[in-house]
Amino acid sequence: MTRLGFNVPNFGPEADPDTLLAWARFAEDSGFSTIVVSDHVAPTPEVTALYPSPFYDPFTLLAWLAGQTTTVHLGTSVTVLPYRHPLLTARLSAMLHVLSGGRFVLGAGSGWSRTEFAALGLDASARGATTDAYLEIITRAWAEPTVSAAPHFHDVATGPNPSDGRVPLWIGGAGKAAIRRAARFATAWHPINPTLSWLRDTGLPALASAGRPMPGLVPRIKARLQPEPAPPDRPLGVGTLDQVVGDVAALVEAGASEVILDPNPDSPRPRDFATERRHLLEIRDAFRARSL
Repeated sequence: MTRLGFNVPNFGPEADPDTLLAWARFAEDSGFSTIVVSDHVAPTPEVTALYPSPFYDPFTLLAWLAGQTTTVHLGTSVTVLPYRHPLLTARLSAMLHVLSGGRFVLGAGSGWSRTEFAALGLDASARGATTDAYLEIITRAWAEPTVSAAPHFHDVATGPNPSDGRVPLWIGGAGKAAIRRAARFATAWHPINPTLSWLRDTGLPALASAGRPMPGLVPRIKARLQPEPAPPDRPLGVGTLDQVVGDVAALVEAGASEVILDPNPDSPRPRDFATERRHLLEIRDAFRARSL
C-alpha cells in the first residue's frame, strides 16, 4: 500500500520542543510513514515573510526526534544543498541514517531565496551547478571510506557509511535541471505541489527520457480540507475530503510510492494544530478505505 507522510512546521512562534515532539509521536501513533521538515540557515526578511522565526535546524531537530521515536521515517523537504559544505552534509545525513536505524531520508534541492544566499556569501546564480557538484561528492562519501575532489581536498574520511552504501535521497524541484538531477542521483523524485496534468504529461515523461533507471515518485501536496468543493483549477490537496483523497489516489495511479501531505498555509497565520491533525487522520482513513 502506498505510504502517507506529512510535513511538520519546524518554524514559527508555535514551534517549540513540546509541539515538535507531539507531531512526531502523532505520526508514529497514527501510522504515518514519514515526517519531513524544512530547511533555512540564515532566514532573511524574504524568508521569514513565509516561514516566521524561530527556524529549527532540520538535522539537529531530526536527530533529537530520532532518539524519541522508533518507527517513523524522518526526512528533509528539502535541504538546501549549497548552504553547507558537501562533506558536512554527507556526514550529518549518514550519521542520522545509521543512528536512527535506517530511518533518515535526505530530501535535497538547490534553494530559492537570493537574499539568503547573499547573507551566506554564496552565489545564487550558481546554485544549480553547485547542487550537482555537491551531490556527486555526497553520494560518493556515503559509499566510500574516503573521498577526494581535486583540487579542493584529498582522501577525506567520511564515515560512518550506511550499510547499503547510501542514504535514501529525494531530489526536489520541477525544472528541467532538477528532473535531470533526480534521474542521475535520486532514489525518488520529490516534486512539491505539482499539477496532476503536468506531472503526467511533462514531468514523468521527462524523468523517463533521461536515459537512467527510473527513480521512485514521492510528491508533496497540500492538505487542506474544506466543506465546499474547490474549483477544477485548485492545487492538489485542497478541497473536500473526496477531492483530496481522489488527488492522492491519482498520484498513486501515476506511480507514487508515498505521498507527503502538507498542512502548512501559504502565508503565516496562527495554526490550529488540532484541526490539522484531524484532517490528516480523515485523509488517512478515507484513503485506506478507498484502497481496500
